[in-house]
Parts: sequence; C-alpha cells; structure tokens
Amino acid sequence: MLRRHHLLLPLLLFSAVLAAGDDGATVLNIASSFRPPPTGWSSTSSDNYCKWPGITCDTSNRVISINLSSKSLSGTLSPDIAALSELRTLSLQRNALSGTVPSFANLSSLQEVYLDSNGFTSISPNAFSGLTSLQTLSLSNNAGLSPWSFPDLSQSTGLVELQLDNTSLFGPLPNIFASLSSLKNIRLSYNNLNGTLPASLGGSMIQNLWINNQAGGFTGTIQVLSNMTQLSQVWLHKNMFTGPIPDLSKCLDIFDLQLRDNQLTGPVPKSLIDLPALKNVSLSNNKLQGPFPIFPSSVEKVVVDGNNNFCDNDGAPCSPQVTTLLEIAGGFGYPASLSDSWSGNDACQWPFITCDAQNNVITVNLAKKNLVGMISPAFVNLTALKNLNLNDNQLTGSIPDGLTQLSSLRLLDVSNNNLTGDIPKFSGLVNFNFSGNSLLGKSSGSGEGGSASGASGGGSDGNLKSGGSSKNSIAMIAGIVAGVLIFVAVVCFVSYKCVMNKKYGKFGMVEGSDAEKGVVKSPANSGGMNGNGGVAVEMQSQSSGNHSDRHFFEGGNVVISMQVLRQVTDNFSEANVLGRGGFGVVYKGELHDGTKIAVKRMECVSTGTKGMNEFQAEIAVLTKVRHRHLVALLGYCINGNDRLLVYEYMPQGTLSQHLFEWRENGHAPLTWKQRVTIALDVARGVEYLHSLAQQSFIHRDLKPSNILLGDDMRAKVADFGLVKNAPDGKYSVETRLAGTFGYLAPEYAATGRVTTKVDVYAFGVVLMEIITGRKALDETLPDEKSHLVTWFRRVLVNKDNIPKMVDETINCDEETMTSIFKVVELAGHCTAREPYQRPDMGHAVNVLGPLVELWKPSTQQDDEHSGIDLHMSLPQALLRWQADEGTSTMYGDISYSDTHTSIPAKPSGFPDTLSSSDGR
Repeated sequence: MLRRHHLLLPLLLFSAVLAAGDDGATVLNIASSFRPPPTGWSSTSSDNYCKWPGITCDTSNRVISINLSSKSLSGTLSPDIAALSELRTLSLQRNALSGTVPSFANLSSLQEVYLDSNGFTSISPNAFSGLTSLQTLSLSNNAGLSPWSFPDLSQSTGLVELQLDNTSLFGPLPNIFASLSSLKNIRLSYNNLNGTLPASLGGSMIQNLWINNQAGGFTGTIQVLSNMTQLSQVWLHKNMFTGPIPDLSKCLDIFDLQLRDNQLTGPVPKSLIDLPALKNVSLSNNKLQGPFPIFPSSVEKVVVDGNNNFCDNDGAPCSPQVTTLLEIAGGFGYPASLSDSWSGNDACQWPFITCDAQNNVITVNLAKKNLVGMISPAFVNLTALKNLNLNDNQLTGSIPDGLTQLSSLRLLDVSNNNLTGDIPKFSGLVNFNFSGNSLLGKSSGSGEGGSASGASGGGSDGNLKSGGSSKNSIAMIAGIVAGVLIFVAVVCFVSYKCVMNKKYGKFGMVEGSDAEKGVVKSPANSGGMNGNGGVAVEMQSQSSGNHSDRHFFEGGNVVISMQVLRQVTDNFSEANVLGRGGFGVVYKGELHDGTKIAVKRMECVSTGTKGMNEFQAEIAVLTKVRHRHLVALLGYCINGNDRLLVYEYMPQGTLSQHLFEWRENGHAPLTWKQRVTIALDVARGVEYLHSLAQQSFIHRDLKPSNILLGDDMRAKVADFGLVKNAPDGKYSVETRLAGTFGYLAPEYAATGRVTTKVDVYAFGVVLMEIITGRKALDETLPDEKSHLVTWFRRVLVNKDNIPKMVDETINCDEETMTSIFKVVELAGHCTAREPYQRPDMGHAVNVLGPLVELWKPSTQQDDEHSGIDLHMSLPQALLRWQADEGTSTMYGDISYSDTHTSIPAKPSGFPDTLSSSDGR
C-alpha cells in the first residue's frame, strides 16, 4: 500500500507540472497575439508567467485572472484563451484589440468577461454558450462588429450583468429571461434589435433595463413592464413601441423612466404619476393623449411636452365628450391613427366626428379604419348619438347592451367584423346592420342555436331596418348629387390648371414691372393668404430684362432681392468681408430694421433645371429649420447663376477666435466648463443635422447627404451647419471644415466620400482643439507636432502624458481632470481611423451631457424649449413648421393638423420679402 502511494505521488506532481506547462504555452500564445505585448510580458518565453503584470494564478499555477484594461493594446485576442480552463476573470476593456472575439464556450469556471471599448470585428459562433458560472459579460462599444444575434446564454443561470450596447446586435430577443433569475442589469442600447419584448421579461428580476436607441426599433406594447416588479431604471427611448403606458403600480422602485421618442398612445396612467421613487421621467415625442400629466414636486426632472396629443397643457381634466371618446379609443387599444387625429379638447373639431348646433356628438364614423379590440360601453355616454359606423374593421367581443339606451340612435353599422355574443334588442327606429359577423348571436355549445330573431325588425341578411327603403333612397340620391358635384369641381380645377400652364409655362413665368424691380409678391394676397400659408410665391431672378429663370416655388421662404443685398453690404465691399472659403465669400450686412445678417455669396453652384430644383428643395428645408444650436438661415436670393444665402449674424465671431486669438480679441480664456458646454452644443447641433439627413421626405431628387452638403460638394456639413454656443449666444462654432486637411477624415481626404461619420471625425478634432487649445493644423510648429490628430494619438499611447497636453489656461483640479479624461477618450473614439469604429453624434451627446449637468443648478430648464427638439423626427419637425405657418398638409398616409408652438418660423419682425426700397 505504501509503495502504491510512492508511485502515485510522482504521477500527481507530473500532472500538475503538465497542467502548469499548458497554461504557460497558452499565455505565451496570447502574448504573441497582442501588438505590442503588454509591459512585463514576453513573447518568447513563458518563464514565471504567473508573475507577469495582470496575471493571477492559483496555487497550482493555473491562470485564474487576466487584467489588462486600458493598456493601449492592439492586435487580436488569441483563440487559445479557451484553453485556460480555470480562468475566472478576463478584463481587456478600453484597448484597441481587433479581429474576432474567440469562443469561450464551456469554460465552466469563467465568471467575468470585460471586452468593452475595443475594435473587434466579429464574434465566434456560440462564443458564450455553456458558461455555467458566468456572472458578468460586457462587450459594450464595439461598434465595428459584424451584425450578430443575441448570444446563447441559456446555461448562464447565474448571470447578473449583461452589457452589449453598441455592438451591432440585430434581430429579436429570445424568450429566455425567466431562466436568468439572477440577472439584474441588461444594457442593449444602440443596436439594431427589433421585434416585441419577450413575455419572459415579466418573470425576471431585472432592475436596470437599457434597450434605447435601436436603429430599427422594438415594436409592440410595453405591457410586460407591469410585471417587472424589481425595476429601478428603465430606458426604452427611441424605439417604435405602441399602445398605452401600462399600470406600473407594482414597480415601486422605478426612479428613472425614459419613454420618449416612441409611438405610445393613451392617457398617462395615475399609477405612473404616483410612483413613490420616481425622480426622472421623459415622455416627450410620443402620441400620448388625455390630460397633461402633472407630477408631484418629488419628481426632479420631467420632460413631457413635445409632440404629444394631450387635450390641454395645464393638467385640467379633458372635456366630458373628449374623455368619453378617449375611453372609446381605449377599447380599440388607443390606435395611433386616432391619437394623431383626435387631439385638442374640442371633439367637434375632430375627424370622423360630427356635432349638432349645441356641440353634442351625433355621429361617430369609424368604418374601415383597421380597428381591433372591442366596442367600448362608453358609447352610452354620448347621449345625443344618432349614427355609429364601425363596419369593416376587425373588432371582437360583444355589442354592448347599453347602446340600446341611446334614444337618439338611428343608425348602427357593425357589419364585417368578428363580433360574438348575443344581439341586443334595438327599437324599430334603428337601422341596425350586423351582417358579416358569423359568430354573432350564436352561443357556445348550442350548435346552430341563438338566432337573430330576438331583435326587432327581422331580416335574414343581418340588416335590421325601420323605414329602410325611403331612407336608403334619400341617401342614394344625396350620394349621387355629391358625387356629381365633386366630379364637376375636379373637372373645373383640372381645366384651370391646364389654362394656367399654357399661359405661364411649366414653371409659371412671371411677367410685369414688379418683377423687373426685384419685388416678390404673393398672388394670393388678395385672398387673405401669404407666402407663409403655403401659397406659391413668385421667385424672381432679380435681373432686369432676363426673365427666363423665374419659377413658382412652393413654401413660405424669405426671398431677398439682389438690390437689397447690394445695399446692405455696400455693394459687397471688401470692408464687409467676414470670411472666405471654397464655398464663396461671406459679407456682413445690416437691414433697415437693424437686423445684422451674414450674406454668403456662393460660387461653383450647379446650374440648369436640376441644379435649380435641388437648390430650391434645400432652401425649402433650410429656411424652416430652427434649432437653438444652429445659426438660422433667414433667406436667400437667386440672381442669374448667383446663389446667395442670408444667415443670422454672430457678432462675437467664432469658436476658433475664442480658443486661439482670445488675447488679440480682448477676451478671457475659455474655462473648462465653457469648453465642455460648447462641445455639447456642437454635438447636439450636428446630431440634429444628421437626423435631418436620415429622413427622406425632402425633394425626391435630393440625396439625403446633400442636405448636409449643399451645392458645394467640398463642404463638410450643411450650408446652415454653423453651430452656435447657445447659453449666451456669444459666438458660432464653424463645423464646415472643407479645405483644412486637419479636420478631414481619412476616407474623405482620399475618396471624397461624405457620410455622417466624416462629421463625427471633424467633431473629434474640435474636441482636441478644445482640450489642447491648439489648432487642427498649425504649420508654425515642427512637422511632428503640426497635425493635431497625429500628435494627439501619440500622446494617448501613454495616458500619463494626457495632463501635459491640456491647454495651460485651464485650471486642472482633480474634478476637472476626471472630466478631461472622459472628453479625451471621446475625442479618440470620434477620430478612429475606420468609420465604423466611430460612434454617432448621439453617443457624444450622451457622454458630454452628464459632464455639463454637474454645473447646472438644481432647477433645470429643458434645453429644447428654445428650439425644435433635438430628438424630434423630421416628420414631427415638419408638423411644427407647418403649425408655425398656419398650414395643414398630408405626408404619406399621416395627416398633420394645425398645432401651436412657440418656435417662430423666422425672427420676429423679419419681413416675408424684401425689396430694394427696404434697404438702407
């Protein structure tokens, strides 16, 4: 027996040595895959690998932890990592690793994986399956990953934290969350996830749920939240969720609820307003209805306004008829179509509703509206109702018995639905049509029993009538007469248009002496409408004698004559030159009312019909854009081949003057607080421009990128892309960066390809200027320092050198340096060499926003009150523009009605048109 023990001991020692040798070889392979190997690591020998910096081993020399976060590593992560069978923690976050994330499958000891903020490009199949001990998985901010679906984590039942935001995830979420009973935090923001929220979320213990800012967006309802009783922070903004906000009375720990920028409908429930822990709530840019919600003072930040459809703005109850109709809409699930059309507090102004002289609702016509759900018993509260049309929908449930109590009811049509239950008994005065509901009147289990004979007035076709023949005859005659009148009106209109086209040509050539004087007039003025009402405006070339390029142009844009611009700029005097660039020359001017303007006289513009159409399409948008961080385009002028744009004037110059020439201009140096605030303003302004570029309602022939480019293809961002520092309005921040190589992304400098990522790169350079107080390109410095981005990257290799790069005028206390490090990191991400590695501007806003919040007072004003909401979609912005101008139009299948906004379409007192007599 003793001999056996003597033989066994060497075998055990040999096995331990062999195992240790295996980890040594694996670590050596991992070291060789890094570029360069980490400090203190060898790529040629695995001697003493357990003592290498960042490596922790157990008593058997098995690697249990690798911690190399923020070590400026590049290269790849070797797939041999899977051979470290005892590995528990892997921390490689905030490096520059690329290539494929290797498989960790079946590493039963692995508990924590941190790979966030790298440059990985793909994920190995089943990389995270079989990780039975996994507690934390973080891959955040690997935006260059190829699209991949949600990983198999079904065996990771001890998972506590999952961070996969900004990792190119796409597709639906699996229904696995009931088995992940330990999961507390899940962050899936900034991906391309879609589909509905899985029901298993309702049985989870999740506390923090971040699934905001999906490219396509989750759809369906958020009803599952009502069963997620452990929730504390919920970020669902910027998706496509529909339906009402659910009852959250069981979610007592929610303190932060972000539901903005969805398509939620229905009233804000009292259970949300009464949440005891709530501190921060955002509901703006939805389709919410009912009374304006008033939250208690314990809620510190409330953002509710912004494109919702509340019946008022003061929190008072809605009118009784509006309240009833909203209850009726609730029976249909609060469809978005009714929210868009049923807004305000006067039901008699709503479509599909007719009222009598006493403002009582007498007709509700919701036929063929693709409605689902049930017929609400609330109809009984419309006591004057005469006609109710609900036919040709997909309604289920029964017909409420209460409808028989409506003494004025004369027409009820519920035909062609999926209704069930008994048929109520209506009086003989009611024309009742219930055909096309095969289960109506048939009780379950009774075979063919339950006929319609119990209802008054017979009719085997399901149409119960009283005096039907005479009424139908009258209705038919009225319909024929109406049809004839409509036909005659259409014929007259078409004939008129044909005559006008023959008289004035395709574009409506303008004749008369007024045009020769450069006066712009509205042909509809006599009718009480002006250019702001959407009436065609005659846009002249302002050149006497040649009328060939005068066109009718839709929109309420400010047209300024060439004579006026010559007068206010002293005939484009050199003394009034504000700047020059590849786009042309900018001149200072002052209108007769004292308004100071900046006039850009563009060069190298497109000519011909297509060029004119594109220019007009751009102007139609640009003159309507109002955002607190964008310098406004006030008007324009077309004079032959000249194109001139008129902007608001920024009297205190540009950011560059305050950064680099503050001594010469007699300014104090910018504080770090001011610089971060400016950076946030720039990010918000450019993010808004990008949101415009992503929309497609603009002119059919105008590519979205041209909204950012204007006619000058060399320009970096929009012709209206002058971002301004909003808090004090002191100066503009030029983000149009053409002609300065230091601002240009590599792909733009080589190929001229323009994307939003090119703007992100330029923004990163602006951040570098703000941090260092140095110009993007300074030829007065030695070659190795003249190009800011190249020098900045070299400094970032060793983060200990960062304090040395900071502008010496900044007071760098501990708090400031913490903030600076975050902005430095953001600048590095924004200027990544590959476009896919750069974030979008929304990410920049999210990074900079909390830094600025540190300096804000406790009672904060909403940033968007003085301009169009940064996060507003372009159709929503269009709605506000049209509301400003008192118009109503159709876009796609959505009707935009008049609403009120405090945002002016143009500065107060600025005229619709300006003639030579208006000049000074």
